[in-house]
Amino acid sequence: MTKVIDIINKKTAPFVSFELVPPLKGSDINKLYHAIEPLMEFEPPFINITFHRDEVEFRQKPDGSFEKVILTKRPGSVAIAAAIMKRFPVEVVPHLICGGATKYKLENDLIDLNFLDIQNIMALRGDPIPGQKYFVPEPDGHRYSWELVRQIHNMNQGIYLDTSLTNAVPSNFCIGVAAYPEKHYEAPNLDMDIENLKHKVDAGADYIVTQMFFDNRKFYTFVDKCRAAGIHVPIIPGLKPISTQKHIEMLPRAFSIDLPQELMDEIRKCKNNDEIYRVGIEWCTAQSQDLLAHGAPAIHYYTMGKADNIREVLKRAF
Repeated sequence: MTKVIDIINKKTAPFVSFELVPPLKGSDINKLYHAIEPLMEFEPPFINITFHRDEVEFRQKPDGSFEKVILTKRPGSVAIAAAIMKRFPVEVVPHLICGGATKYKLENDLIDLNFLDIQNIMALRGDPIPGQKYFVPEPDGHRYSWELVRQIHNMNQGIYLDTSLTNAVPSNFCIGVAAYPEKHYEAPNLDMDIENLKHKVDAGADYIVTQMFFDNRKFYTFVDKCRAAGIHVPIIPGLKPISTQKHIEMLPRAFSIDLPQELMDEIRKCKNNDEIYRVGIEWCTAQSQDLLAHGAPAIHYYTMGKADNIREVLKRAF
């Protein structure tokens, strides 16, 4: 197995990586395989698999009272990672999130992943569950992602939560973290968000993958600010092509990002989603080409389970 940081350091040319969403619980695993297969022609060295925490729903019973039901809507990271590794010659980077988990649950997941010889983790805080205005950690859980990074880093030193262990075997995880070129929506400003990012790097993060953005100038400004702040690990830009009118309405709200006026001017000329789809490909291709020209070590594409438009981008840009 190969660490992502080693892949980045050893590659002599830029490469692509992808992020996929696991199928819904009860779905056929072949849906995930079919989403991956068209992308394998571009030889991605690793694929990220998102993780979705359990949700809580209150259902009314016949007597009028309500019961609390915990819903697991998608399979967990360990099972999905194992399935992909069995099927494809690619490293898998499962997401591990603080939300909905105690430190001990996270440690058990890390032990399982370590037994599977999975050496790459994307350490995230996770979003609030529906109905929560702000993120609320579990009792004895982590409030911030840098705390999860530190826990993983400690395991790499052979330091487990059970301090009575003797001769504990160190894990060997490479730790990726997320960043936001336009700042996280909870941060008061970009400089403080970068300060928080540095906490993650200082805690042991090996590399950074950014949230999607549509204005490369914001990414370059972000990277310059990171370097000035003493963050020197690799920073991989993340991109997603717009494909529908719904994206225009949903993405800025969901991810706290801006759509450049030039892009909006082109979209306004579109008569339907097919035309928006083509504009999205053109814009993402131009972004990709510009990032590569500016020395990006790799580009990470958010596929959301759909590969055709990203395949078109890659054929043009790589």
